Amino acid sequence: MTQCKRRSFLGTAAIALASTLPRSSGDERPPVMNPRATDGDEHIEPDWKQRLTLAVGTKSGDLIGTDDKVIQAAVDYVSRLGGGTVRLLPGIFTFRNAVHLPSKIRLLGSGDDTVITRTASETIPLSADSDWYDQEITLEQAGDFRIGDGITLMAKNPSNGSSTVIKRTLLARAGNRFKLSDGLRKNLWLSGKPTCSSLFPLLTSEYTSDVLVENLTLDGNRANCTNLNGNYGGCIFLQDCSRYTFRNVTTRNYNGDGISFQICHDVVVENCHSHDNADLGVHPGSGSQRPLIKGNKLERNNLGLFWCWGVKYGLAEDNDIDGNRSYGISIGHSDTDNVMRNNRILNSGKVGILFRDDARGVDFWANRNLIENNRIVNSGDADGVGIDITGRTKDVRIFGNDIVEDRQPMQRSGIRIGADVGNVHLRDNTIHGFQNAVVDHRGNKSS
Repeated sequence: MTQCKRRSFLGTAAIALASTLPRSSGDERPPVMNPRATDGDEHIEPDWKQRLTLAVGTKSGDLIGTDDKVIQAAVDYVSRLGGGTVRLLPGIFTFRNAVHLPSKIRLLGSGDDTVITRTASETIPLSADSDWYDQEITLEQAGDFRIGDGITLMAKNPSNGSSTVIKRTLLARAGNRFKLSDGLRKNLWLSGKPTCSSLFPLLTSEYTSDVLVENLTLDGNRANCTNLNGNYGGCIFLQDCSRYTFRNVTTRNYNGDGISFQICHDVVVENCHSHDNADLGVHPGSGSQRPLIKGNKLERNNLGLFWCWGVKYGLAEDNDIDGNRSYGISIGHSDTDNVMRNNRILNSGKVGILFRDDARGVDFWANRNLIENNRIVNSGDADGVGIDITGRTKDVRIFGNDIVEDRQPMQRSGIRIGADVGNVHLRDNTIHGFQNAVVDHRGNKSS
């Protein structure tokens, strides 16, 4: 992948966008060869050589502080002036709330010397009912909650038993009553046993685009925090965003996911290290199109790379996926037309690559995916499987992979194909050390 020049990141992105603008049939408008800044034209701009840069440090810099507030102030200031760079100097920043990233910025750290972490979490039950139109909650006790804190409200829906999860910021307080940053829009009734927890992503955003995050270490303080589901949080969590790049970023020790993005398009995760998180290392979430997951280390999570629902046209290439407790890679519900190539998937607790079964619809399986030139070593326990294809998955290509078991063969299998699976194309794979190289439960169906 071509590296973005730091000084021209935003201008280059704007010019590149011009080539993707929709054009009608027969459109022969001339290309823009010498762009100028024109009021209201956000699609094409000159390649500006300089934009605002602010340095943020714990002891020196344009802005000085040790928490989320100083970084939030910096990115908001840069965004107000049309975009630019926030550079985090060496130091430890301890958060009580997420930093919300605006569009068209670069957040650059100093590598391992810039660490973002968080305080321990606290959970307190609500003591009064709140209706869906309310913008406040009442807690049994105030605890250590403070104005400006990020919180997650959780409850059981009293009507159908489903989970209710609401993320907000505390704006004001009177005793144990707190005003929220937005209305609830869901009922929090005491019959659903609602709680308020100081849980939040470290970096997050909604409905933004064109952001680069580079050379940072994010530590989720897992030992002192309760779990936050990866559909709502993580060290990094995005919702409905486009064209984000994370490069040389470490996400570790989060009680949840390392990096999660939901309905986000053209997200790049490159040369990152996601390790020792409770749940997923990298989570391309529901509906995300064209993710690029390249050159990363995904280690000792519950699951390394999790393709969620409807993730399409993605590439996972040249990643080291090692020691994840359940699966190295998991792909399933309508995750189609993706490529997983040249990855090293080692020491997975159950299966190296799992094609999940999803029987809830007519054709919800991970069809038309390519698994090529990967090395898969030592998957699972005594009955472990290198590649497990389940459900009614079809039109999968498994080409040129090296699938190895260098412990005892026991009941282990290199590739296992379920009874209802459709066409599977196997070619030029090397499989050795297993009791069974290929187990095909489909009877006479050919592979």
